[in-house]
Amino acid sequence: MKALTRYCDHGEFGGYHYIDVSTPKCGPDDVIIRIKAAAICGADMKHWYADLKGSNTSERLDSIRGHEFAGVIVKVGENVTDWEVGQRVVSDNSGQACGRCPACERGDFMLCEHKSGLGLDNNWDVFGGSGGFSKYAKIPGGILRLHPHAIWEIPDDVKYEEAALLDPVSNSYKAIAQQSSLLPGQDVVVFGTGPLGLFAVQVARIMGAVNIVMVGLQDDVETRFPIASEVGATHCVNGSSEDVVTRCTEICGRDNLGLVVECSGANIALQQSLEMLRPNGEVVRVGMGFRPLEFSINNITEWNKSIIGHQAYDSTSWRECIRLIQSGAVKMQPMITHRLGLSQWREGFKAMADKSAVKCVFHYDEADKDVREYGEDNYADDSDLE
Repeated sequence: MKALTRYCDHGEFGGYHYIDVSTPKCGPDDVIIRIKAAAICGADMKHWYADLKGSNTSERLDSIRGHEFAGVIVKVGENVTDWEVGQRVVSDNSGQACGRCPACERGDFMLCEHKSGLGLDNNWDVFGGSGGFSKYAKIPGGILRLHPHAIWEIPDDVKYEEAALLDPVSNSYKAIAQQSSLLPGQDVVVFGTGPLGLFAVQVARIMGAVNIVMVGLQDDVETRFPIASEVGATHCVNGSSEDVVTRCTEICGRDNLGLVVECSGANIALQQSLEMLRPNGEVVRVGMGFRPLEFSINNITEWNKSIIGHQAYDSTSWRECIRLIQSGAVKMQPMITHRLGLSQWREGFKAMADKSAVKCVFHYDEADKDVREYGEDNYADDSDLE
């Protein structure tokens, strides 16, 4: 089968290689999924930028990529009793966790310092898992014993492509619904027009925010601002041409803005977030940047403001977000701007890079040259991929 892989040695930041790999073998506790939809995440983009020309000369296969994926179970190990062939499922990206640390004790497996994510971390020869940018993915029995909700069953009326986006939906849900103190009737400002920001807009709408302000840049105006308005933003502010703090304060008023969700990772966005917040307000920092701060954060002490770090999700996030998608409260279809075969992976990554795409979803489109090892013909109906 074909797969989009990463090669690297000793932590080297490698690029992508689209190659033939062997189909995963199902151990006695494992589950094999035939991939129906796999989406590009912002975390995948760093490898696109790392090695566009394939100049990475490492010969070591690090991983099969793709950590936002859904599909149908085509084989289960002899010891598996909770899952069966034919079930439609989505992975929460968990591949390995220690089970002993404070995070694991709380069920926060994605915050385990020893975790490995399917399709995101090294997973080829460490714990035997594989990601979704291929025909099949293997969910290791080890993670299923520790974390039964490493995969979730998809309701019949939720499409594979919609389920594949549960990772960013659940991220945004946890950031606002589980980590912030947002109350209905307050206002929210969201920095960053990527999927996390746009889903944050939707969660804020569901939570009862009155004004929901999306802050982006000039290259967001054509595609992402209209989508932001469609999914719930009441205002869009162009940080390339407007005074962001002044404009957001005009829209919200100082007394109403108790929450900023910072999804861009830009230092200037964090600085502006603190400037516009009311006393006792909160910034949930979802985005990541890598430059030292060049401004004072005494503002958080002077006015009792909080910066809350955010990472990932837990089973509560997934349970509730599956219900929200099923109910239609979270709008999924406006977020899926590109649908491509996996063989067109370069086109998908280019669209993400130039911001013409919000979410690009792949399906496996290679000629079936590999052995029909798992009898997937019985479950290969792709009619719900539009």
